[in-house]
Formats: sequence, structure tokens, C-alpha cells
Amino acid sequence: MESNASQNGQGATSEPFDNMETLLESKGLNIDFPQQGEIRQGVIASITPDQILVNVGTKSEGIISGKELEAISKSERDSLNVDQKIAVYILDPEDSNGNLVLSYTRAREEESWKRAEQLLNSKEPFETKIVGYNKGGLIVELGSLRGFIPASQISLSRRVDVSGETPEQRWGKMVNQPIKVSVIEVDRERRRLICSERAASTETRESLKEHVIESLKEGDIRTGRVASLADFGAFINISGADGLVHLSEISWDHIKHPSEVLQVGQEVKVKVISIDKEKKRIGLSIRQTQEDPWAERVAKYQVGQLVEGTITRLTKFGAFAKLDDNIEGLIHISEISEKRIDHAKEVLHEGEKITLRVIKIDPANHRIGLSVRRVDSMAYADMDWESLLDSDLEAVEKSTEDEEK
Repeated sequence: MESNASQNGQGATSEPFDNMETLLESKGLNIDFPQQGEIRQGVIASITPDQILVNVGTKSEGIISGKELEAISKSERDSLNVDQKIAVYILDPEDSNGNLVLSYTRAREEESWKRAEQLLNSKEPFETKIVGYNKGGLIVELGSLRGFIPASQISLSRRVDVSGETPEQRWGKMVNQPIKVSVIEVDRERRRLICSERAASTETRESLKEHVIESLKEGDIRTGRVASLADFGAFINISGADGLVHLSEISWDHIKHPSEVLQVGQEVKVKVISIDKEKKRIGLSIRQTQEDPWAERVAKYQVGQLVEGTITRLTKFGAFAKLDDNIEGLIHISEISEKRIDHAKEVLHEGEKITLRVIKIDPANHRIGLSVRRVDSMAYADMDWESLLDSDLEAVEKSTEDEEK
């Protein structure tokens, strides 16, 4: 026989409640239960080596332990105290042991991402510090996140003294320096946070160039990078400002275009040879930072000497001939023929190899004067005779050495 309680419906079990939250709601008790993924403000109840208990307003404290505890750096863990207010991330409202599982680092990270998104939308710059670097640029802090500043987004003034081949040489001395940046890209999925110092800076390229010009003086040797090439020369960026290396100041050897010896992005040493503050122009030289090979190459030549040369260019005023060691000399049109001619091409041809007479050596201007018509001149007969004797003597000595071997 069934009991009265059963007949009256009293004491009978209704459909089971899924969890404590459903039960309390059925009793009219609206307790704010935490949800997974939620960030809550809590108060630290206790701290032990194995766990941190945090009161977030529920029937029992939440727990930070295991990997979540290990994720907190030692210095940060040492700074936490009982009764301190902290933000926590709800990993699991109720695990298999009935614990509310929390994360301190995830809360900080979520708050940092939200702040990054706010800064991206507002375009408001913020102060931080440089905490590291890699091949492509600098690394900064934004809360618990690391933001990257590509080299192209570093302010021009900060790059004034940047030099070196390795990241350590370029960026190492900037670590721990304060920096003001703006957020220009946020991608949570790829954990990508890109910042820009240039976007946060009010400096202009013109103001930087003025600063650089004021700091330079003629004779300075600087390291720069090739910014662009033109038919008339190359623009070299030094300390954020472009200076011009004229074609004639690129190499001691004759070149027709800068691309023969330079390429954009190449690091080069330059000498400051002129500064025009009014026009804001900087004149630079690459060749003056190198030893002049011309003097050594021309040392074996003397006025009156006969040499072999290859015709390289023909003009109205004469022809150019290349001698050994890539030294190029000029044959003035008056030195080509005993007869009057209007153009060198009437007598000579490019690529032709001929005997020439050295008639002038100008070390200051790197010029050698050559002559075709004086090759057979009697004025140099004695010199030619002595040269011939020397050549014969050298040949005999060489032959003797070969026989002895």
C-alpha cells in the first residue's frame, strides 16, 4: 500500500536537476554563477606553494593550480598577497572534483587583447619599453602580450645611429629603452600584435634631415644604406636622411652606371664631402673612403714609354684606350694622326689593339695622355733604344734561369 505522502505527491522526486545552479533557481535563489570563458574580479583567499584560492562570490573559492599556477612567473607570484584583488579567467565552472578552476594568466592576456583592440580603434599611442628584438625589428610589452615593431615602423630618429650586420649590433643597445607606439594590427587567432613608433611620432622626414645636417660636418665617415640608384649617382641614407654620391664619387674605376657596383639596400661607408644647409643637400663620396689604387697602378708607367692599349670609346675630341690594370688614358684628337681629322672614328675603331706613346701623367686628376702619332717620333728614339735593350736583357736573364732549372 502506498503511503499518504506518495498519494499526495509529497516527498516524491520530480525530474532531477542538472546542477546546483538549476536547483537554486528553482528555489528562487538567483546566485550569479560563473560561466566558462568569463573574466571575474576576485579576492585572494589563500596562497600556498601548490595553489592559490580566490573568492569570486560563489559558495566556494576558485582554485589556481597545476599548469595555471606554473604559468605565473616567480616574480609575479611573489607580488601576490592575501586579500589582494585580481582578475581571473573561468576555465571550468565545476570540474570532476567540484572545483571552480581559474586562470590568472589567461585573464591578464584577455584584458591585454581587449586593450590592444581598443588602442587599435582609438589610434591612441601608449608608453611602453623595448624588451627584445629579432632580425626584423623590436619587441615591446603591452600588458602580458608582446608586440612587434617592424624596422620600417621604427622612428627615423631612433634609427639615426643604427648600424651593423647582426640584429645584436643594430638593436641590442635599445633594449630597456622607453618607447611610444601605436597599435596598427591585432590578430588574436594568429597571436599577432603589430605596433608602430612612426605612427605615434610627430616627426617628419624634413625635420629629421635638418637634425642630421646640423649634426654632420665635412670629412665625417658614416655608414649608410643605398636608398636608390639614378644615372647620375646613388642616394645613400645616413641616419635617416638621404645624401647624394655622384657617379664620379662612387668608384676609383670608371663606371657608366651605379648599378655596376651598388645595389639598393647595400650597406656602404661614405665620406661627407659637402653640406648645403640652405638647400638641405648632403654630398657624399664612397671612393674617398677607400685607398686610391690609381697611384699604384700608374707607378709602372713613365712619360715617353710605349704601351699597348685597347680602344674603348671614340668621340669628337679624341679616343679612350684601356691599358693594363684597367687604367684608361685619353688620346686627344690632335694626337691621333699627323693629318687633320674631324672625328676619332676616321682612324680608330672600338676594340682595336694598338701601340701608344705615354705623353702625360697627371696623378692629381687621374689622367694619362696617350698618342698614336708620336709612336714613331725620333724625339723618343733614345728612350725606345734603352727600353729595347732592357727588354733583351730581361729575356736573356729569364732564359738563363730556365736553363739552370
